[in-house]
Amino acid sequence: MIDSVNADPAELAKFSELAHRWWDPESEFRPLHQINPLRLDWIQSMAELSGANVLDVGCGGGILADSMARKGADVLGIDLAGKSLRVAQLHALESGTPNVRYREVSVEALADEQPSSFDVVTCMEMLEHVPDPSSVVSACSRLVRPGGWVFFSTLHRNAKAFLHAIVGAEYLLNMLPRGTHEYAKMIRPSELAWSCRQAGLDVMHSRGLEYNPINGRYRLSADTSVNYMLATRKFG
Repeated sequence: MIDSVNADPAELAKFSELAHRWWDPESEFRPLHQINPLRLDWIQSMAELSGANVLDVGCGGGILADSMARKGADVLGIDLAGKSLRVAQLHALESGTPNVRYREVSVEALADEQPSSFDVVTCMEMLEHVPDPSSVVSACSRLVRPGGWVFFSTLHRNAKAFLHAIVGAEYLLNMLPRGTHEYAKMIRPSELAWSCRQAGLDVMHSRGLEYNPINGRYRLSADTSVNYMLATRKFG
């Protein structure tokens, strides 16, 4: 049952409604297509993907999972939005993407089932959509092997992020559907770092993702005041 796991039924419905548009680079998911090469390169700069056993938590339509599989990883993508998973599976079949599969299962349930099973775990643009982000962080830590990497990305909770990610992206530039993000669910880097430490993950690196509305492009930067990513590692 959806209400027995760490998921918001309204959030699942929201992404299921748009599922058929996941792989349209000019759709509501255009920002994900634009940032995917940046986040993929950043992950690869620290964690070897070729031959790695990788888990993508909250994979949606499979944009990141598919690209990691094409870099030689054996990828499992998980989500609780069934329509999005079916789109991901269909895209993998049509594109002939090797070594990628998808399951409708919560990260907490998978952590109980397959602890310490993955070399790399990614959880990107997902934490701000669940009722209990710390539960997801803890489950990701349980799923990764000692010495493995866990990568997170989410949105800062401050005035600048509210103006850029909600007012700007959803209402002025129409880059995202209105209501995609809720300010109260956004997460400060210090809060996420604390959750990581509590879960036994050491924060190794952080990076910001900046959007330039003039040229319509994203770039990696040291500015974590709006969109940011954390690279963490489990030792011991």
